[in-house]
Amino acid sequence: MIGHISGILLEKKPPQILVETGDIGYEIDVPMSTFFDLPACGEKVALHIHFAVREDGHFLYGFATYEERAVFRQLIKISGIGARTALSVLSGLPVNELAQAIALQETGRLVKIPGIGKKTAERLLLELRGKFDAFPGTTKQVFRSSAPTPSNRGDILDALLALGYNEREALAAMKGIDDDIAVSEGIRQALRQLAKV
Repeated sequence: MIGHISGILLEKKPPQILVETGDIGYEIDVPMSTFFDLPACGEKVALHIHFAVREDGHFLYGFATYEERAVFRQLIKISGIGARTALSVLSGLPVNELAQAIALQETGRLVKIPGIGKKTAERLLLELRGKFDAFPGTTKQVFRSSAPTPSNRGDILDALLALGYNEREALAAMKGIDDDIAVSEGIRQALRQLAKV
């Protein structure tokens, strides 16, 4: 079982990254909450890992904090919630906001996340009630965001599409975003716009 990976960040193609450790490159899917805090390519990164073995392959999911990974594991235990949906939930709501939505039973905050309808949101709120009490305080590691590059708009669009938004929604959310913005900040701004819709 792989529980932690640290190494050199080689690639960032949201929502997937490539981390080299011990001369092996690991492809790891991460939520946007983790992606926002990644360092620049070529720098060291450390992630909590969830290792999944399925019929169609072996998959690694990486998280900046223990809490994110714990929430991800709780989410995929819920019937009908797969890894992609769990990553979308964590990308759409940070752990503290998700905990607040669950405590207040706010379906409205969850249905704004792509792939989460009203029934799924209600099931999530019911299944996760009381599960956040066991999580210790945040242990999030601070990493520098990547410097802007000319291809950042494409990476931002790819990230939004990977999160389940259609191209029309993604492009509309990106209208006010500067061309030279860093990928993580661009995704953050676009998600804010999408949350207002």
